[in-house]
Amino acid sequence: MRIFCPATVANVNCGFDSLGFALEGIGDEMVFRKTTDKGVTITKITGDDLPMEAHNNVAGVAGNAMLEDIQADFGVAIEIYKKIRCGSGIGSSSASAAGAVYGINQLLDEPLSNLELTRYAMKGEALASGNEHADNVAPCIYGGTTLVTGYSPLKIIALPPMETVYVGILHPHITIKTKEAREILPKTVPLADAIKQSQHLAGFVASLYEWDKELFTESIQDVLVEPHRKQLIPHFDEIRTISKENQCIAFGISGSGPSMFCLAFAKAHIDSYLAKSVALYQENGLQVDSYSSRISGTGCHII
Repeated sequence: MRIFCPATVANVNCGFDSLGFALEGIGDEMVFRKTTDKGVTITKITGDDLPMEAHNNVAGVAGNAMLEDIQADFGVAIEIYKKIRCGSGIGSSSASAAGAVYGINQLLDEPLSNLELTRYAMKGEALASGNEHADNVAPCIYGGTTLVTGYSPLKIIALPPMETVYVGILHPHITIKTKEAREILPKTVPLADAIKQSQHLAGFVASLYEWDKELFTESIQDVLVEPHRKQLIPHFDEIRTISKENQCIAFGISGSGPSMFCLAFAKAHIDSYLAKSVALYQENGLQVDSYSSRISGTGCHII
């Protein structure tokens, strides 16, 4: 069985560790074979130099956590075809963790719910980032845009689709480790900033249910995390200016970076933004990848 695991954008500015959406056409592929030997065996990895040992690989950690918990009488051999660059900020580790539990779930007589799969995928994500969070793995499994409303217990809401929104992803070729990006964040924040961020998240969610484009645009703002992390990304403020000049409605850091996401109501605006941003990086001698996408309504799925 071969499956596709979509790349994702997490945080979405106003929803740190809470919001995420799946991307269309960008993602990894994984192949699963049922085995008589119990546990996860990783037999092949292409596209990146990652550990083959299951206990050192996010797919193996997530998959084994699920297999052990359900007391499965079988194991799985997994091939991983990485097409999302590790450390890119668009959910590379999450795709592996989510894909592992999704693939195993297809082999069960009584499949688990998306919520249960997310809980196991978070254990794999913790290997990469240092803590269990679901803002990437949830949209990778559910598809669309998801909101984590609680971790104890875990609760996830699938939000209304953003069908008329186009996405631009810009990935400068530098590496930012999620653990390091979390370490630079302050442990406490001003009350005024916490209130403002809460208002932005509430406004974003409300805008989707009423599809209020003005409220949508006003709400995708980050006053808590971006001011600290943007220093890690070369030419961040210049790229933001380019997004505004090309009528994009939102711009920010995807996950912990270095990828940046941009949203617009017209594909032409995204294409123009990406072309000018790529040119800026090339003029400064930096290699960069760019992707034009939509928000995918489908998470992991069988190819």
